[in-house]
Amino acid sequence: MNKITYALIAIILCSCNNDDDTSDQISLSTEVNFQRAATIQVGGEGSAEISAYDIVSKKLFVINAESNQINVYDLSNPSIPVEQPAISLSSGAPNSVAVGDGIIAVAVENDNKQLNGTVVTYDINSQALLNSYTVGALPDMVTFTPDGEKILVACEGEPNDDYTIDPEGTVGIITLSNGAIQLINFASLNNQEASLKNDGVRIYGPGATVAQDLEPEYIVVSEDGNTAYVTCQENNALMSIDVNTAAINYVKAYGVKDYNNPLNSIDASDRDGVTQLKNWPVLSYYHPDGMDIVTINGQELIVTANEGDARDYDGYSEEERIKDLILDPTAFPDAASLQMDENIGRLKTTTANGDIDGDGDYDVIYGYGARSFSFWDTNGNLVYDSGNSIAVNTLNINPTRFNDEDGRSDDKGAEPEAVAVLEIKSNTSNTNSINNRYILAVAMERTDGVLLYDVTNPNNPVFLTWLEPIGDEAPESLLMIPREESGSDKALLIISNEDSGTVNIYQNNVLD
Repeated sequence: MNKITYALIAIILCSCNNDDDTSDQISLSTEVNFQRAATIQVGGEGSAEISAYDIVSKKLFVINAESNQINVYDLSNPSIPVEQPAISLSSGAPNSVAVGDGIIAVAVENDNKQLNGTVVTYDINSQALLNSYTVGALPDMVTFTPDGEKILVACEGEPNDDYTIDPEGTVGIITLSNGAIQLINFASLNNQEASLKNDGVRIYGPGATVAQDLEPEYIVVSEDGNTAYVTCQENNALMSIDVNTAAINYVKAYGVKDYNNPLNSIDASDRDGVTQLKNWPVLSYYHPDGMDIVTINGQELIVTANEGDARDYDGYSEEERIKDLILDPTAFPDAASLQMDENIGRLKTTTANGDIDGDGDYDVIYGYGARSFSFWDTNGNLVYDSGNSIAVNTLNINPTRFNDEDGRSDDKGAEPEAVAVLEIKSNTSNTNSINNRYILAVAMERTDGVLLYDVTNPNNPVFLTWLEPIGDEAPESLLMIPREESGSDKALLIISNEDSGTVNIYQNNVLD
């Protein structure tokens, strides 16, 4: 039998031992069998948020905001990580790290978050400082183009807590060959505010222009390196940018998810005494956080983790529980029942949208976060959404961990935080990808742990297993390392856990 034959072992999920919190995984496939190889204790809370891996040196670079440094580990033997001297940062907290063609790039915020931050670069081997580039306010995520020639950085430009200073969001493009910095702001979109809102893009900060309101969160780059796709989480929008010309191709709203659809049922209350998925008259913004990009069967697709996020500042907050809203009596004749704590009264929603006719009550209830992962084409059209799959599978396998012991049901559920796709190449032909398999990892910040799906058919993903945590909390980022790029000739899944300050290294121990 060809090794790539995908023979799933039959399993009845409800027969799993739901009380076994120490089980790392349930093996479901002859080619997907991730087992924990090692755990690195980087530090305390906030010390292991984002990691980057260099395929040449086999080193892992982990931002350590607790110590204002980049921790470095040799993963030549992934089962025995060897700590290397750390890279100390002179000022500011690191938010993101990436590697490309012998260079480490670190996004560093200013001590005053409303002022411009920097991207600093280091030599991977000597760890010597190479350069420092001034970029926009609050650089939050950094990545390289596939050829390693350019660095892209998403600068959120978040307001201060009083919402009296609101810097513009920007995307920076750094060309390493000449040190040129192109800082793309969105002032050209200021005169398009009405049309953007009409299309569903959320522009709603008090007194903010479009340029101030757009907050770039995450960037992925097309395989050919020509196009960057940027998610603006709070704005519920996807932006496409031409990397070569720095032109904005489009800004497109992700849309909303209907929790009245049977496939989208949720547990909306943390005070109903049960963990039960139901349908409710709520539309929820997708609000993606982490992203990945992959080409499957010739189609380039963007994958998103639909976490959800609200603006909640002293000077302005959009958060409100449904029980505290005034609901339109025509749209919601059963408002009194809906607003009970055991129904959806506890569910957090936004007050920035939903008063359609401007009469002071809410004609539509909008939440934030789709509690799912999604595939989108490069024009921003939805290809697939996982519906309630995350909730269903965590309930089936271990209901005691569901939505962080049910405490987050009223908020954003499991909070899908990050996604990463692994391509498993067929050993029959590396020139034809039709026999290759694609495995998606989805990190759940509140439920902890990581779900694995076979997404070889992105229109019909198949759930495989849940890598449950052992003392690990709040996975924030994921890396999938193909076997041909790892130090063990086995594919790796690297999970960086923000709250526990740990990094987990899983090896795909394939069953031959």
